Amino acid sequence: MNNYLKPSLFPIVELEETDSTNRYLNDLCDHASATPAEYTTVTARFQTSGKGQRGNSWESEAGQNLLFSTVLYPRFIEARRQFVLSQIVSLAVKEELDTHTEGISIKWPNDIYWHEKKICGMLIENVLEGTCIGRCILGIGLNLNQTVFCSSAPNPVSLKQITGRNYDAPTVLDGFLHRLHTYYEALRHDENGRFAASIARRYAEALFRREGLYPYEDADGRFLARLADVEPDGRFVLQDETGRLRKYLFKEVQYIL
Repeated sequence: MNNYLKPSLFPIVELEETDSTNRYLNDLCDHASATPAEYTTVTARFQTSGKGQRGNSWESEAGQNLLFSTVLYPRFIEARRQFVLSQIVSLAVKEELDTHTEGISIKWPNDIYWHEKKICGMLIENVLEGTCIGRCILGIGLNLNQTVFCSSAPNPVSLKQITGRNYDAPTVLDGFLHRLHTYYEALRHDENGRFAASIARRYAEALFRREGLYPYEDADGRFLARLADVEPDGRFVLQDETGRLRKYLFKEVQYIL
């Protein structure tokens, strides 16, 4: 059963089940008689083929977690600056989780971790219009109340496992959307770039394994390095034990957990 709630700041489409909320919302944007409003959000109690980064699937027990996708139309953001969307979405999730527990960080580019365990994953899909971003659909899977994970994923954790409490998915979703709205609207009116610069600083301060040497792996094998920087285009900069700076785009380097 699908329920399209009354128009509001955040119009919500509630699904009992779908293959992917990102796919559903993409189809809605492509084929609806009227373009869905910005912040339209599709939620599902269960996804049969939830999509993650690197083509991974997302394990989620029906009704136990928060699974959703939201659409934005950031035509004021140039394609070359699209990483700022990943930054504000990651920060909005992190800061919502910060209200419930400590130890939350952002694992580049946009996984959310509690210490060494993954609590949230996301997939951000942009459609370009010329040199700008015409549409952004962000899909998020946040582990709320699930206590047993059966997939081969090495390090999942839920908020309930951390705190011992149950969480109401619509309440957490509403908190995230309000945080996203605050970031996004400030970015929309950021004429001098100062707010974007502050986002970059907040993102850098929130990064997983921000201090110290850790193992990574690239096409040439494993190495030890410390986090040096994340560039405006999202390029990940590591400094290895020899002092050499290594720069990577998404999928070119992996954390060793």
